[in-house]
This record gives sequence, C-alpha cells and structure tokens, in this order.
Amino acid sequence: MHSVLRHSSRVIVVGTTCCGKTTFARRLAKTLGVPHIELDALYWLPDWKPREESQFRELVREAVAGEQWVIDGNYSRLQDLIFRRATILIWLNFSFPRVLRRGLTRTIRRVVIAEAVYAGNKESFRRAFLSQDSILWWLVTTYHKRRRRYRRIFVATTYPDLEKVEFRTPNTSEKYLRSVETTALQYAQPGTVD
Repeated sequence: MHSVLRHSSRVIVVGTTCCGKTTFARRLAKTLGVPHIELDALYWLPDWKPREESQFRELVREAVAGEQWVIDGNYSRLQDLIFRRATILIWLNFSFPRVLRRGLTRTIRRVVIAEAVYAGNKESFRRAFLSQDSILWWLVTTYHKRRRRYRRIFVATTYPDLEKVEFRTPNTSEKYLRSVETTALQYAQPGTVD
C-alpha cells in the first residue's frame, strides 16, 4: 500500500510561496478522504488582519489533534505543534523561475477577476505590485531562506519517525498524486485486499 494511505496519515505540505502547496494538499486530502487544513485560511481575518497569535496556535492545535489530515503552510513558529504529530512531510522544492512565474500568473488572475482568498480578502493591484505586503515581494525575499530551512529539516534527525518526500518539479509531484489516486481507487474496489 502507498505510504501516504496508511491509516494514521498526517501529512504536511511545505515549500516556498507560490509553489502550489494548497492545490497539492487539497487534492491529496480529497484523494485520501481526510480534512484539508490551510494555515493561511486559519491565520488571516477580513481586511488582511492577522489573527492573534494565541488564538491562531489554538486553532492549529485543534486542527492537528485529529488522526488524519493534510496541512499546508510555512509557519515555522508552529513546527512544535505540527511536526511532532505528522507522519509524512512533503516538500515542493521547485526552482525560483518556476515559482515566480506561478506567482505572477496567480496574482494577475486574482487581481483581474477579484478572486476572494482567505476570509473574503482580495488582492488589489496596489497590494500585489506596489506594496511591501505584496505576495510577490514576499516570494522574492523568502525564497532562498525557506529552501535552506527545509534542507536543514530534511537532513536533521529531530523527527526520526517523520517520512520525508521531496519533489523538485511539478511533473514529479503530479506523478506522485496520480499514483496515490490510482492506489486509493484500487483499494476502494470491492474485493481488494491489503
């Protein structure tokens, strides 16, 4: 059986801003039939106000108390809550040009169609391109730092029971998702044995 289909799967999906964490995590959670937890959705309140830290930590603590889930986000200050409960860490480690292109495409789409994101917030042209709060500026300033951080986590022995999976291209992450979907479908068929 695919390791991510284990009964106690608790999966963390990490990576730099705009690498596709939420899309990957949402699809994996749907395939596994488990809750999807998006840290950004728990953190942001209307008008782009951050949730109070103690309340945010409590929401995350409650969310990861379950036996199965897929969570996505890069909040290093929550590592103590999330990593000790997780069974699998998936790192979408894509190149800078690739994530920058994704970030630009996503941001332009969100601005043009006024797509609501967390708590009904919308990205405006000003916020996206002319502000220090720009997601694109955040991507540029945190990309290398995040990669170094996850590389350290991947070689560390801090969480010895945490299975670690790294994908360097969207093609390899897509193949992984398809293999999980295929395996899940096979095990859903009547008469299939483990």
